[in-house]
Amino acid sequence: MKKQATLTQLEFARQGVVTDKMKQAAATENIDPEILRQRIAEGTAIICHNNRHSNGIPLAVGKGLRTKVNANIGTSKDDTSIDKELEKARVAVAAGADAIMDLSTGGPIDEIRAAIINQTTTCIGSVPLYQAAVDTVTRKGKAMVDMTVDEIFDGIVKHLDDGVDFITVHCGVTRATVERMDNEGRIMEVVSRGGSFTVEWMTRNNAENPLFEHFDRLLEIVKPYDATLSLGDGFRPGCLADATDRAQIHELILLGELAQRAWKAGVQVMIEGPGHVPLNQIETNIQLQKRLCHGAPFYVLGPLVTDIAPGYDHITCAIGGTLAAAAGADFLCYVTASEHLALPTVEDVHEGVIASRIAAHAGDIVKGVPGAIEKDIAMAKCRKELDWEGQFALALDPEKARRIRAESGVDEEHGACTMCGEFCAYKVMNERGKTEAGG
Repeated sequence: MKKQATLTQLEFARQGVVTDKMKQAAATENIDPEILRQRIAEGTAIICHNNRHSNGIPLAVGKGLRTKVNANIGTSKDDTSIDKELEKARVAVAAGADAIMDLSTGGPIDEIRAAIINQTTTCIGSVPLYQAAVDTVTRKGKAMVDMTVDEIFDGIVKHLDDGVDFITVHCGVTRATVERMDNEGRIMEVVSRGGSFTVEWMTRNNAENPLFEHFDRLLEIVKPYDATLSLGDGFRPGCLADATDRAQIHELILLGELAQRAWKAGVQVMIEGPGHVPLNQIETNIQLQKRLCHGAPFYVLGPLVTDIAPGYDHITCAIGGTLAAAAGADFLCYVTASEHLALPTVEDVHEGVIASRIAAHAGDIVKGVPGAIEKDIAMAKCRKELDWEGQFALALDPEKARRIRAESGVDEEHGACTMCGEFCAYKVMNERGKTEAGG
């Protein structure tokens, strides 16, 4: 473990010190570093960067900042290719992902994580419990429920030592929350992998969740790295019918309390959220999180607004993500077309990132994030002037926009597209302007 730094970014911020990381992140966000410092000090923003991620670029997430997008990648037992996951990481970054979570559960997990960290400057997240469970089964020949408390914490140390910037830990999965879920009843119970591992471990060992019971130990481990705790939502709803129930809200209350304990210890946190949520409950979920967790950055999966669109869940994710971002969510985790069906392909990763970036940007316009609406105004001006290169430069997916135009067989000398041709409204109005200017 690296020798503990004098202060964490949160502690520096509380003392009124604007660090180099804050300056770097503020420049990227186009805001005053002092404003970012104030938000970090109050816990409404974070600087996501592990001291050991030497090639990593600090990522600011939170209040008043551009809504960020995360891409999940990682192997499974059925597909263990390192090269394929590295290609997904490159594609995700090229498509504009702000962070990558490595959720590998198959093959050489340590080597995959190290390669992803070494080959990208992007913020990296992980769920150490996945590997602790896999190592227990495949390397030690034990049942997953036979993991010891020390083995769970050893997995966390391993990921932090490697340079992971934020770790998802399901500290709010407690025996009391499980009881509430069982008493109320759910269609899909627990759909979070980390949450289900934890529930099974607690049940079989007749014990409390170690990450909740020994939360202070977790804080002591994380602090020297100045990594971010992403307090995971083990009880996120896996279908619309389970949304905003007692289990989900009870866990959220606990996460708010744990966030305050982390802040007191000088550790930065963000809160994870749903999940599958009907449109009319998304804003309420954001408001509840912000109130119960005292404005801590909110990191949501989707949300997905319907359960019946397998193969198109990147679209259901973008619909819910737009409303969530507009309501105040700070970080969107993408969902790909393969969600609920298979491990995503490289193309799925690209399309998923773009879909969530559309949602994030649409939300930023509503939130008044600096520079958001200005991009749309610039695009409008380029469209009026039939400036195709300008439009491509501003597009979220320039290559696709350029390819569609090229494949249409358009006559570039004509200027318009093949939809309207000579009857292009822009051309008509531009000619009108020339006529009026000529008197």
